[in-house]
Amino acid sequence: MAAPKKGRSASAQSKPWRSLALILIAIVALTGGMFASGHTTPRLGIDLAGGTSITLRAVPERGQESAINKTNMDTAVDIMNRRVNGLGVSEAEVQTQGDRNIIVNIPKGTNSKQAREQVGTTAKLYFRPVLATEVSGAAPPASPTPTPSSSASGKAGDKAGDKATDKTGGKDKATSGSASPSSTASQQGRAVTDGLKADATPSTGATGSADPKKSSTPKGSASPSASGGTSGDANAKLQAQYAALDCSKDSARATAGKGVKPTEPTVACGKDSQGQWAKYLLGPAAVDGTDVKKAQAVFNTQNASGWTVTMEFTSKGAKKFADITGQLAKNQTPQNEFAIVLDGNVVSNPYVQQALTGGNAEISGRFTQTEAEGLSNMLSYGALPLTFKEDSVTTVTAALGGDQLHAGLIAGAIGLALVVLYLLIFYRGLSVIAIPSLLVSAILTYVIMALLGPAIGFALNLPAVCGAIVAIGITADSFIVFFERIRDEIREGRSLRPAVERAWPRARRTILVSDFVSFLAAAVLFIVTVGKVQGFAFTLGLTTLLDVVVVFLFTKPLMTILARRKFFANGHKWSGLDPKALGAKAPLRRTRRPNRPTGPVDPKEA
Repeated sequence: MAAPKKGRSASAQSKPWRSLALILIAIVALTGGMFASGHTTPRLGIDLAGGTSITLRAVPERGQESAINKTNMDTAVDIMNRRVNGLGVSEAEVQTQGDRNIIVNIPKGTNSKQAREQVGTTAKLYFRPVLATEVSGAAPPASPTPTPSSSASGKAGDKAGDKATDKTGGKDKATSGSASPSSTASQQGRAVTDGLKADATPSTGATGSADPKKSSTPKGSASPSASGGTSGDANAKLQAQYAALDCSKDSARATAGKGVKPTEPTVACGKDSQGQWAKYLLGPAAVDGTDVKKAQAVFNTQNASGWTVTMEFTSKGAKKFADITGQLAKNQTPQNEFAIVLDGNVVSNPYVQQALTGGNAEISGRFTQTEAEGLSNMLSYGALPLTFKEDSVTTVTAALGGDQLHAGLIAGAIGLALVVLYLLIFYRGLSVIAIPSLLVSAILTYVIMALLGPAIGFALNLPAVCGAIVAIGITADSFIVFFERIRDEIREGRSLRPAVERAWPRARRTILVSDFVSFLAAAVLFIVTVGKVQGFAFTLGLTTLLDVVVVFLFTKPLMTILARRKFFANGHKWSGLDPKALGAKAPLRRTRRPNRPTGPVDPKEA
C-alpha cells in the first residue's frame, strides 16, 4: 500500500508545474498571435466607436409565412451588404439575428440617413435588354450610341466571341426553353461569370460587332427600343451618362441606375468574365422579377451541361419573356442579351438565339454547384414575398461612444478594485493566489476578444463590457468556493497540504455546477435575443469558460505549490489559513496524529 501512495504523491507533485506551464504556453501563443495579426485591441461596436445600428425585421406577405427561411434571409443579407459597401464604408456589418431579423452596423463617418435608405428598401429584380456594354474605364466612344459598334465595346465583343467560339465549337444551338449566357456575363463579384461565358456565342462566326444595317439604326431605337418613350433630350442625357460612367469607382456603382423607373432605359454596372468592372446601357425592363415563379439550381446530365439554373415564369411572365427573347434573337451581340438586374447591379447577362415560348428557361454554362445556387438565389429574390421593416435605429456619435467606453472601463476598474479589496480583507495571504488568477483571466479574455474581432467579426459593445464586469464576480466566486473548502478541512483538524487535496474534489464539483448554470443562461440568452443583448450573453459565456480553465490550470496548481511553503503550511496569521482564527481546536488535531502509521509512539504506552 505504501509504494502506490508514494507513486501517486510523486505524480501529484509534478502536475502543478505541468499545468502552470501549459497555461503559460497558451497565453504566450495567443498573445503572439494577437501581435502577429496586427489586431492588438478588441474591435469596438457601434455604441462604443460611434456609428449607426439598424435592426430590420422580415415581414412576409399574407399566406407566405414560409418565405422567412435561411436561404431568403441570407440572400437579403448579401444584397444589403452590397448596398452598404456601395456607400464606400469599411468595417460595416450585415448579419442575421435570430430567424427573422437583420442587423446592419455602419461605423462612424457615414451618412445615417443615406444608409437607412439603402438598406431599408426592398430589392427589385428586372430583366432588361442590353443595348451596349464595355469595360469600364475604357476610352469613351467618339459618338456614344446604344450599339456595340464603338471601338472599345467592339474589341471586347470580338475577344469574347473568339473565346466562345473555341469553347462551344461543335455544340448545338440553344433550343427553346433554354438561354445560354454570354461571355460578358457578370455576377457582381461572384464566379458565376466563368460558367456563363462557357457557351457564349450568339451565332457561328460572330465577331461581336453589330451588323452594319443595325448600327445605322437611329440612336435609342435599337431593338428593344432604348427610348422607352423618352424625349430626345432625355435619351442624349442617358448616352452622356453611359459615356461618363466609370464602374471601377465605388461611388459610381452606388448611384448607377438608382431611382430609375422600370419603364425607362438606364445604365448599370457589373463584372465581366475577367473580373473587371463593366458598364451597361440597358433598355426598359421587359420582365419583372415577380414574373419569375421559381428558380433553382439543378444538375443536368444532358449534353454534359452540368449545373444549370432553371427559371419558371408565371403565365403573364411567360408571355413577356417570349416577346423579349423573340426580339433579342434577331440581333447580334451584345443586343441579343438580356441583363438580369438586381438592385441596380447586373448579376448576369445571358444571350438568346431564338424566342423562348415555353414559360421555362435554363441558363447553362460551366457552373459549379455554389455558383448555380448563388444565381438561382438572386433570381428567386425577385419574387421573394418579403419586406423589411425597421424595428430600431440607433445612431451614436464618436464622442458619445468614447464617453460610454470610458465609463465602462471605469466601472470595470471599480468592480475589480472592490473584489481585490474584499480578497485582501477576508483572505489575506490567499489573495496572492486570487489576484494573479484574476490577472490571468483578464489577459486571456482581452487577447481572445482581440483575436475574435477579425476571426468572426466579434465587436465589443457596451453590454459586452457589462458581461465582462459581471464575469469578475463569477471568477472571484470560484476562488472563494475553493478557499472556503480548504478552510473547512482545516477546521476539521487537517494540515494544509492534505486539506488542499481533500477540498479540491468538492470545490471542483461546486465550481463546475455553478459555471455550467452561468454558461447555460448565457447560451439561452444568446439564442433567444437579438442585437446588443447578444454581446452581453457572448461575453458572459466566454468568461465563464475561461473561469473553468483558469481555476483548473492556474489557481489549483498554484495553491498546491504554495501549500508547501511555511508561511501557508504553518498557518501564519496573515496567511488567511490560521487554525486559531478559523476555530480549529488543537486537541482535535493531536488526537488524529497517533493514528498515522508513521507517527511517533509514546514510551509509556509502549
